[in-house]
Amino acid sequence: MTHRTLRFLFAPILLAGFCCSTSNAQEFQTIEKNFAQHVTVKKLPNGLTLIVCDRPEAPVFSFFTIVNAGSVQDPKGETGLAHMFEHLAFKGTKDIGTTDYPAEKIALASVEKSYAAYDAEYRKRVGQDPARLKQLKAQFDAATAAADKYVIPNQFTQIAEMNGAVGVNAETASDATEYFWSMPANRLQLWAYMESDRIANPVPRQFYKERSVVMEERRMRVDSDPIGFMIEQFLATAYVAHPYRNPGTGWMSDISQVSATEANAFHREYYVPSNIVVTVVGDVTATKAMPMLEKYFGSIPAGTKPMPLATVEPPQEAEKSVTLEEPTQPFYLEGYHRPDYLNKDDAVYDAIGDIMSNGRTSILYRSLVRDQKIAAEAAGFSGFPGNKYPNLFAFYAVPTPGHTPEQMRTAIHAEIDKLKTQDVTDDQLAMFKTRARANILRGLDNNQGLAEELGTYQLRYGDWRMLFEQLSKIDAVSKADIRRVSNQVFTAKNRTYAMIEYAPPKPPTPAPGALAQPASKPGHSQPEAQSSPKSKQGGL
Repeated sequence: MTHRTLRFLFAPILLAGFCCSTSNAQEFQTIEKNFAQHVTVKKLPNGLTLIVCDRPEAPVFSFFTIVNAGSVQDPKGETGLAHMFEHLAFKGTKDIGTTDYPAEKIALASVEKSYAAYDAEYRKRVGQDPARLKQLKAQFDAATAAADKYVIPNQFTQIAEMNGAVGVNAETASDATEYFWSMPANRLQLWAYMESDRIANPVPRQFYKERSVVMEERRMRVDSDPIGFMIEQFLATAYVAHPYRNPGTGWMSDISQVSATEANAFHREYYVPSNIVVTVVGDVTATKAMPMLEKYFGSIPAGTKPMPLATVEPPQEAEKSVTLEEPTQPFYLEGYHRPDYLNKDDAVYDAIGDIMSNGRTSILYRSLVRDQKIAAEAAGFSGFPGNKYPNLFAFYAVPTPGHTPEQMRTAIHAEIDKLKTQDVTDDQLAMFKTRARANILRGLDNNQGLAEELGTYQLRYGDWRMLFEQLSKIDAVSKADIRRVSNQVFTAKNRTYAMIEYAPPKPPTPAPGALAQPASKPGHSQPEAQSSPKSKQGGL
């Protein structure tokens, strides 16, 4: 399971014909009209939206469940909770993953009670009693062991895979959480039961064991990875108010103290039907499948639709920076604040990213990699770390030996300045439009990709047909648009940059030997875990 950001139906001959032809609005409308004959959308009384797309090329189907809640929705002091709950969604339900749920429910309540007592003592800044902390930890361990006796490990995934499921996975992004796999068509009802059950009745069993797994994930991706650590500091610097500043994996101090009780509260708030779209694509007929899907997904309690995020990032009025010194590969990254995906210029940002970065003919590759030979890699991209809210257009470069991040910065700015003062060529603009159309359609040429696109567009725009509107917007981008947007956005005061500068390794700190050693503080740290020098970490 991973932390990530976003990404037809007809036979390949139509795809090839479309990609090679000159695009126009009438062509889009014809394709959309033919496509719509195979797509059925139904919003259930409880608020959940179902999409069924009949694509009978093989006796299989793929599904895509998208929850309109990602790491941006992590409560204050509980960063990483959206990602944590994604892990829990595979732990089973009241019916799957347990030998005796009524007894397990009582045992899990005991776990939470004992954890709350331990955590309350641990968080005391004054008057913490080490002896009592040890006693409470022992009580928590005993309660956990008692609850574990009822667990059937990995049963949810095993049932799916025993019935032919492949690609069983999920992803947590800044803007949403997604669940997906593919399965034989004759197992559609089994899937509907399992998927609706884990939306309605997830059980956070072995929560604290899984919490340790997530903590280790953070250690590997951030604390022990200089680029991961730099990106975390970069976002925390670029944003002062909006939750895009928080890491998707969460801050270690938050992860190490979040509880199953808090995870349940997150589920009750965000995993409500009105906040979810479920898409099924493959050898399924809506007239037969929809009544069955309504039965399972319509039984999920409605709940209350979450309030939209209110925090708005204030305008940036001065350049900001982060510099790290590490005995590792130097790196340069910079970002500029831009509007969200609903902005009229969204496709213009796509054009800039493509022309600057896509392939060996791109501006940054030809300049920094091929001609100047100062970078091993250089690119620009939009929608970082998400695109539901105002986000960043970012550029990065990896210096070749003997070159520095500062040289990357200077070279990137020289190419950005050309975007402001010179039009891109007709060929560059035409190549962008051809690639963009082809990439969108190729992404829809399989069940899983199609399910993802239909679900995502339905969630974001309220209508999957906006996918074809996106094609029209791409076709409308002009050279003047690229100059105008570049001058508006790529300004010094709107820029945040981060770099890793090479520094020789520091000699190891001598062992304290006979020197006096301060007494260790009681807390959550695991004896076997090795702390990164950059992070304070914890966990039971």
